[in-house]
Amino acid sequence: MSVYFAPADGSPTWPVCRRCPGIALDLGSSRTRAWVPGRGIILDVPTISVEGAAGSHPIQRGTIVDPEGTARMLQRLLRPRVPRHARPLIALTTPVLGGIAYRKAARAALEVLRPRTVLTIPTATAVALGAGADMSRPLLIVDFGAHLTEVFLLADGAVVDAHRTALGTDDLDQATTHRAITDAVSGTVTDMLRQDHTTQTLDAVRRGVLLAGGGARHPEFAHQLAQDLHVPVRPLPAPHTAAVRGAAKVLRSARGHPSVTHVADPRHRRSSGAAEPP
Repeated sequence: MSVYFAPADGSPTWPVCRRCPGIALDLGSSRTRAWVPGRGIILDVPTISVEGAAGSHPIQRGTIVDPEGTARMLQRLLRPRVPRHARPLIALTTPVLGGIAYRKAARAALEVLRPRTVLTIPTATAVALGAGADMSRPLLIVDFGAHLTEVFLLADGAVVDAHRTALGTDDLDQATTHRAITDAVSGTVTDMLRQDHTTQTLDAVRRGVLLAGGGARHPEFAHQLAQDLHVPVRPLPAPHTAAVRGAAKVLRSARGHPSVTHVADPRHRRSSGAAEPP
């Protein structure tokens, strides 16, 4: 299996296989989503190792804690959809701050599908591609997930700053309210503005904040963020599937292009976690 890193603009500059079956995959802590050419999104299901009460959650807070359980899930969900003896081309979204540990665990789990090539796309880039956003200008994206809330700054299509809070929509209760999660996001954005010695964060905030993830369907988040930051806040269309749709765009480009050159990993120039080599 070969692993390559998709460039930020989704342009195909990696070895491809036009006849290989393709799968775009978003492994979330709460839900797993998959897209295949000609059929669109074929999976949007809970991320559990096996069906039924005995199933465990192999991905937690954006970390693959159980690669074997993740492999069993992929075997159950996707192996029957791959033609016998075929080796698929997979476009996988990966957490911006997941680093080499996440990619290593994901590769181990994906072996059950016998992939020919795996293209990894940072979730932030996948969301921007899925939304059809103009990446020639700075973008600020807030991804409200079930277990994590992440804030990304993209410039020229590359992730230049990233932060996460270990709170998500699954944590909402009387103690953890929409207000608590929004306060964490507002504080993060304020810190990003204070620490950025360029105008990128300010330019992105002035353009308006884009909301992705399942939590973006909660109107409370958009309303409270707009009040806190005094800027437009726009939930993306179908925000819960933006990442897998972005991965699908990369997959479509890869399967239709004959290029056979190496692709470099788009590095993070600033982040709240250490950037790691591929």
